[in-house]
Formats: sequence, structure tokens, C-alpha cells
Amino acid sequence: MTPDYTIVALADQGVLIECGERIDLEINRWIDCAANAVREAGIDGVTGIVPTYRSLAIEYDSVSITQATLIDRLEALLSTLTATRRRARRWRVPVAYGGEFGLDFDDFRQRHGLSREELIALHSAPDYRVYMIGFMPGFAYLGGLDTSLHTPRRDSPRTRTPAGSISVGGQQTAVTSVEAPSGWHLLGQTPLATFDARRDPPMLIEAGDSVRFVPIDEAEFARLASDCAWRPDWEWCE
Repeated sequence: MTPDYTIVALADQGVLIECGERIDLEINRWIDCAANAVREAGIDGVTGIVPTYRSLAIEYDSVSITQATLIDRLEALLSTLTATRRRARRWRVPVAYGGEFGLDFDDFRQRHGLSREELIALHSAPDYRVYMIGFMPGFAYLGGLDTSLHTPRRDSPRTRTPAGSISVGGQQTAVTSVEAPSGWHLLGQTPLATFDARRDPPMLIEAGDSVRFVPIDEAEFARLASDCAWRPDWEWCE
């Protein structure tokens, strides 16, 4: 699938490839393939590539390449692009649900008429696609949330939410990377640090990866959080 797209200027140091306004799996796959194609093309002057749900920002050095030349190169590259499923990583992300780990968990399950076990089962069942990394370093926006859990964001956002929060906002769920404000509903927390500036690379999860949540209890959370040698499990998936 090749979606309809436009290439527009972002001031004098960037261009944006846009593919509409909706969240769509096939569009996101095409964006992922486009980002990889630009990386592999090694276009002189390109300094950054930022994929999102349905757009791709290309940053460039205007001393090394003109905007018109860059757009021409991108048009030629995209005209032959075929979106394919690439080999990706499936991360097993442990989550302690409810209580002090998920301040909105009980209100959320009551709102949807679910028991604790039912909500955990529904939320942890899918293989979620990482549609994009954004908002904060390592913050993973996930697609594939069960439609029965789609919920508008909180009326009153919190000014601080813990690093590692697992939350729901609208039709999305997310893995929070660092402490940050949020209007999403907090269901749980993971001991996994998806972003650590001291690590190489600093971000573990990337756009195009897959995430599977694994429910754990408070004791297991404490054990993993204190284990400096612990590393998250992942496997290759199609």
C-alpha cells in the first residue's frame, strides 16, 4: 500500500512527509519503511529522521543541501517505495497493575464494568504496535488497545506521573519513560526504564517494535526494580 502523501516545508531546516490525519496500521508501516529507506539512502545533509503515526520529519543542514534538492531526492525515493513488514522486536514488559502503581485503575475498571482480573486480562492480551516515540524521550505510543477500553483522557491532568507508568488515553495505551505531566489514566507501572541517558543506546523500544504486557505482583516489581543486572526479554517477530 502506498498512501496519498504530501511533502511540505518545515521552516528552512526540515521537510515533512504527511499522510493524512488518521491512525492507521498500514500508513504507519509505510512511514516506518520510508524512514528506513531515507536512512539507507544516506542523503548528504540529512541530520535527523523523526517518524510519527502518519508523518515523517526530515531534518537537514541547509548549507549542505537545498530544500528543493532534498524534496526532489525524497520524491524519487518514495516513488519506488513498497511498504513491507519488517522483522521487529517483541518486548515483554512487566507491569504491576492497580494500587499505588495505577492510581486510576479502580475508577477505570468501574467505569467499564470490569473486575480487576478482567481489566488486566483485556489490557495485557494484545501484541501492541509501537506507533511512535515522542512527547518525552523514550515515551512509547502503542496501538492495538481493545476497543472496549477506549476512554477519553482525564478532565484534570496530573502535573506529575511516575516514570514507567502504563496508561490509557483515547484509543491508545502507552509506556511512560520519565516522570512527566499526563492526562492519561494510570493503570499500572513497569520497573523497565525505556530511557536511560547513561545507556547506549539510551532508548530501548523503537517505533515499529511490538510490546506485550506481562502482569506481575508488588513483590516481583520490587525485585526487578532493585536488580541492576535485570534486562528485559524480547524476541524477533514479523
